Amino acid sequence: MASSGGAKHWWEKEITPSILLILATLASFVLQNSGAREAFATFLHQPIGAEIGPFNLRMDVGHFVADGLMAIFFLYVGLELKRETIEGPFRNRDEALMPAIAAVGGMIAPAAIYVAVTGAVEPYLRGWAIPAATDIAFAMGALSLLGARVPANLRLFLLALAIIDDVGAILIIALFYSNDIAGWALGGAVITFLAMMLLNRAGLKRLGLYWLLGLVLWAFTLASGLHATLAGVLTALAIPMRASKDRSPLIAAEHELKPWVLLLVMPVFALANAGAPLDGLDLGALAHPVTLGVTLGLALGKPVGIYGGVWLATRVFKLPSPAQASNLLGVAMIAGIGFTMSLFIGSLAFGEGPMAAPTRLGVLIGSLLAGAAGVAVLARTLPNTARDRAAE
Repeated sequence: MASSGGAKHWWEKEITPSILLILATLASFVLQNSGAREAFATFLHQPIGAEIGPFNLRMDVGHFVADGLMAIFFLYVGLELKRETIEGPFRNRDEALMPAIAAVGGMIAPAAIYVAVTGAVEPYLRGWAIPAATDIAFAMGALSLLGARVPANLRLFLLALAIIDDVGAILIIALFYSNDIAGWALGGAVITFLAMMLLNRAGLKRLGLYWLLGLVLWAFTLASGLHATLAGVLTALAIPMRASKDRSPLIAAEHELKPWVLLLVMPVFALANAGAPLDGLDLGALAHPVTLGVTLGLALGKPVGIYGGVWLATRVFKLPSPAQASNLLGVAMIAGIGFTMSLFIGSLAFGEGPMAAPTRLGVLIGSLLAGAAGVAVLARTLPNTARDRAAE
């Protein structure tokens, strides 16, 4: 809720989630490189949960962050996507097509660069999707550093691109990072989801029952071998958009979840997963194929793929470009901030094995290079004031 006079509270500003993620990342590195390392590792491996009927919900704290809290993150992303599809710019096919093509290019090019750099060697190949993701909160936070100089169409293009990018990440997780499928649990998940959709069709608007069934869906999905975060997206699809002309259960749910996701879920995930031990770090670690593949995938592959996707869309589909070339390049670079999503896919790909540290280094270096380069390009090419922009 905005404060009186129209001013925003500190937690409502676009830059705030990025600041919290940076602080959580720094804290994670401190914990991983201090006398607290063993205690922190012990805490992350502390078992929690219980067995409830056929569901084994026992997991350690680290897995709860990845399988539980990140399911809430994907629930929020799913709500945002559904709203944009029904009432936002995605409802118009032509307006949705441009960021969709750009997002696909922005996933293919980083993955191709990663595979090329790592030589498609089997131990490394499982991480091909790590640089394919964009961190919405960090990307929008980086763009907000330029304030009112950023035109609305450029901001909307980056937001649409990042949302579609997250949909691609969800599909990648479902197809390539799920375990052996348990038929009984998969069947239970399908039945639960269908029941939620039937309640939607029957006109039930109260969110409480959807949250309860969403929790059941999460338990079935976790037991099925599919990644549990998919339950968040499916729950979002079942939430009704409208209860009346002036009330939207979906928008109410999105507003309720937003501060929890941006101010708690994502920083906690970064705290648990961003840091890496730096003792013994040398140029050899920085030159590790996974580090290089992820770094170049984010810092180079993202802008090349997005820029190439826009070029294809303007030439083949005759769509208007969302911005002038220099501004578009800056936004494409900012989309290379993978951070939370890239770290998440990296944890699914390599876990806590020997590839974990190179993955985290690659994500951090690549995201930093991409964000800094993008902001620098836009700072140089965007008009200095709204008056200058109107005069162009």
